[in-house]
Amino acid sequence: MTLAATTVTTTPFEGQKPGTSGLRKKVKIFTQENYTENFVQCILDANGKAIEGSTLVVGGDGRFYCRTACEIIVRICAANGVSRLIVGQNGILSTPAVSSLIRSNKALGGIVLTASHNPGGPDNDFGIKFNCENGGPAPDNVTNAIYQLSTAISNYKIVEGLQIDLSQITKNSYDISGKPFVVDVVDSVTNYVSLMKEIFDFDKLKSLVTGVSSGKPLKMRVDAMNGVTGAYVREIFINCLGATPESVVHTTPLEDFGGLHPDPNLTYAKDLVDTAIPYFRRNGISGLARSMPTASAVDLVAKKLGKEVFEVPTGWKYFGNLMDANRLCLCGEESFGTGSNHIREKDGIWALLAWLSIMEHTGKGVEDILKAHWAIYGRNYFTRYDYEECDAAKCNAMMDQMEKLITDPKFIGQKFESGGKCYEVKLADNFSYKDPIDNSLATKQGLRVVFADGSRIVMRLSGTGSSGATVRLYIDSYERDNVLGLASDMLKPLIQIALQISQLPQFTGRDAPTVIT
Repeated sequence: MTLAATTVTTTPFEGQKPGTSGLRKKVKIFTQENYTENFVQCILDANGKAIEGSTLVVGGDGRFYCRTACEIIVRICAANGVSRLIVGQNGILSTPAVSSLIRSNKALGGIVLTASHNPGGPDNDFGIKFNCENGGPAPDNVTNAIYQLSTAISNYKIVEGLQIDLSQITKNSYDISGKPFVVDVVDSVTNYVSLMKEIFDFDKLKSLVTGVSSGKPLKMRVDAMNGVTGAYVREIFINCLGATPESVVHTTPLEDFGGLHPDPNLTYAKDLVDTAIPYFRRNGISGLARSMPTASAVDLVAKKLGKEVFEVPTGWKYFGNLMDANRLCLCGEESFGTGSNHIREKDGIWALLAWLSIMEHTGKGVEDILKAHWAIYGRNYFTRYDYEECDAAKCNAMMDQMEKLITDPKFIGQKFESGGKCYEVKLADNFSYKDPIDNSLATKQGLRVVFADGSRIVMRLSGTGSSGATVRLYIDSYERDNVLGLASDMLKPLIQIALQISQLPQFTGRDAPTVIT
């Protein structure tokens, strides 16, 4: 049966500008007539002539509207000359799995359906982002091109009659106006698990998990939070590593995550560097990197190891060039994303396996590993305050006022006292980043105040919210010796100084954050 593409007349939607990790809006926005179709067409158009005859990977985190959007993408890709789509079964692929499939299949890129840690469900958030041929999120020049196209789009192409059953793992072949079009519905887990087995020593990890090496099974709890990682967690931790079924919870992907918030609200995130992981024994450790707001603990490790450390803007896309140039092998960012250069995305399961590898190699538990680290490097007490859905105009006024204050030359050297502590300003600016690989420049990436002891205050407006403005306030308080204090107590003095400098309560009308991380 031969199918044909049709051209549908449309008009632009305001605000289809990708943030730090794709376009995120409320589901009711994406489900407007032509809204999703417009954005997908602009993604394809931004790739120019390369889209003709290309291979793309498509999948998402299983949240509400994911399967419908996946079917729309299949029909639009068919109409635009894409030759092959690799789609996860039921439209489900974790973001690391998409990155891995792009790289192993030498695809042009991938369309990822996720709003990351934003809540899911019909009344919550949805998102679409494009990953490039290196497997990483599209850089600014690509997302800017997508946005510019979205402001002037007048039509999109679609094969309306194309039917696809995403529940069956099979190869589907079509004839689109005389051109072949293939949709490979693949097992969502297989490719990614194979990659993890190349990186980690699963035999050693199985001995740790089952208790063969220690005499007792490892007690652990892996919470997939009803998100996309559930199937990966079951396969790796239960089937491959021998964990008990009770060790893993919430492993069934649900459209609303079962009402759970898919953002792991941890107290502290530590970058993972240890040559016990076979991947790093083989390939060595090049540079380390963190996003600017992330606690600067890794800087001290890099200095001791004599390795480069890069401070980049928020957004995983900024790590990609450094990885491609072999300047970076480990990185992390402030919303708990951690990963290495095995793919070009943050990877939570990789981080779990890395921790298990460190535990197996050292014979220590997490607490003892952290204490040993702090004894050498000191401790960065860290917290993030999120003020969600604030008035955007007032937030912008607050940022303007604070930037004017901290960039005054007289601000350097000022001392602030709170809770018996004194902090002297060493550096203050609106962070900018020049990519050392391609010399691209990212400006106005967040206000930061750096003190003489290495402590920092960072404030930025988030680019990942779906409505209103989200203010993120980061407090990074360094202590060389007092490393076993209660985090909330140790952070209190610097939090008070940050609220004083920013005048955040006065501008937002909020006397407490929405979320404390």
